[in-house]
Amino acid sequence: MSTAVRISNSLVKEAKINAKVENRSITGQIEYWAKIGKIAEENQDIPFSFIKEILLGLEQLDSNEGVEYNFG
Repeated sequence: MSTAVRISNSLVKEAKINAKVENRSITGQIEYWAKIGKIAEENQDIPFSFIKEILLGLEQLDSNEGVEYNFG
């Protein structure tokens, strides 16, 4: 389900630039930022680089390209 949201022009311009670099749509870039921001806010003790590695690992598992790590 999609919902229309008003976003400042400056944020859209920044998203457009970053979206090109990351090969995402503008919407996808803003959703990515929101996802990262939510995770960072909920886990303030985890560095951004670790959050990115976790998301990469989860995506690899979803794509059947990763190897699940078993502790112990």
